[in-house]
Parts: sequence; structure tokens; C-alpha cells
Amino acid sequence: MSAIFPDLEGASIYITGGGSGIGAALTEGFLRQGARVAFVGRSDATAFCDEMEAQTGNRPHFMQCDITDMAALKATLEEASDRHGPVSTLVNNAANDQRHSLDEVDEAFWDWMIAINLKAYFFACQTVAPMMKAADGGSIINFSSISYMMGNAGYPIYTTANSGINGMTRSLARELGPDKIRVNALAPGWVLTQKQKDMWVTEEGLQAHLDRQCLKEPLEPEDIVGGVLFLASGISKAMTGQALVIDGGVVVTG
Repeated sequence: MSAIFPDLEGASIYITGGGSGIGAALTEGFLRQGARVAFVGRSDATAFCDEMEAQTGNRPHFMQCDITDMAALKATLEEASDRHGPVSTLVNNAANDQRHSLDEVDEAFWDWMIAINLKAYFFACQTVAPMMKAADGGSIINFSSISYMMGNAGYPIYTTANSGINGMTRSLARELGPDKIRVNALAPGWVLTQKQKDMWVTEEGLQAHLDRQCLKEPLEPEDIVGGVLFLASGISKAMTGQALVIDGGVVVTG
């Protein structure tokens, strides 16, 4: 099933990490809406772009970029704007949930993890805000995670960044609201991307997580797309400063 959001047709969309995992599903979802999609990633995504063009008739624009390089990140946002028009939706999706313990973290690893999982989000928001202001509004969607809500161990810098994204989202929603720029967070549950299956999923661990979910089916990347399209569309025009959770019912908010 797929809903159609007419105002996303022709919209200028920018996604970090849009060539794999959840990001790839988001890229496809926006392409099927007729949006003009630009995305960044560390690995070459030419084959993925070819596949998307063949499947949707709409080719995304890929820019190779390490988002820990803030100058390069800003340059890709400018390139996306030049190519597709001012960015109307920014999706800060790229993240790294590398496992680590408290005692093994040094300053270099801390700085690297924060750069990927929080710093890049902030400077992408900073760069895109003037574009959205000039275009009379826009939508920023910052990916977080339910990991910090659950108090998960095993990646404390990642959960620290997740929580920081939520605070940043609320403050920027207040700051940018007068310019009709909406800023929301989206917190997925455990989505079984190929990376998760290759690196972290075990039969016992997955079953324990499913036992906590209200809905007993594992989450796939496609399960996150609808919420992002909703937040990007003007149908959610009165929604800002919020955290939308899509996790099958592990955490309950309100």
C-alpha cells in the first residue's frame, strides 16, 4: 500500500545516507511520489541510481560525501539546491550505531561518532534553513532512535546523540517556526536493514525484541517510509517539534 501526496511531486528532497538501508527505501519512496531526490553517501551508488531509474522512471542525484566533512556536506546541499531548486525537505537519516563500551572510548572515537550522529545533523539544518526561508517554508526530518528511550547499553555515544537530536529538533522547531520551517524527529525501532542482519541480529536477540513489541512482525525499511512522507508533506503542516515513533509498539509515548 502506498499513499500519494500530490504536493511532493516535483519537490526538492535531500537525504543523507540515501543509498542503503532505510535511506534507500526513503529515496525510492520519494521518487515514486515524483519528487526530485538528491542524496549523499560514502560508497558509490551509481548502480542503485540506475535501479531506481529503471523501477520508477525517476533518477535520483547521488553525491559521494563523508558527512563528517562539514564543508563537503554543505557543498552537496548547495549542489542539490542548484540542481533541483531550494531544498524543501531535508532528511537527516545517516547514522552509525557501532557498538562500544564506556571504557574503550577515546576522544577521537567520541568526536567521530558525534560528528556522524549529531554534528552533521546540526550543520545540515543550518545550511538548509536560509533556502527554506527564501522558499516560504520547508520540512526538516531528523532521524533519532528508540535506543535512548529504552536506555540501551552497548553504544552510549550513539544514544547520547539520539537524545541530543530530540533536543535540537525541539529548539530548532521553535527558532525556525516563524519562517514556516517545520522540524520533527522520527525515531524508528529495530529496523532489519541488511547491515543490522549482517552485524547485530541474532535469533535470540531478535525474539527478545519482538517479545517487547506490541506488533509481532519485524520492522523492514519500507515500514518507515510512510511516516517520512507524511512529515514532508503539507498534510502535516501543523506538526513541528515532535518525535514520531515507528517501532511496532516497543516504547509508548504521551
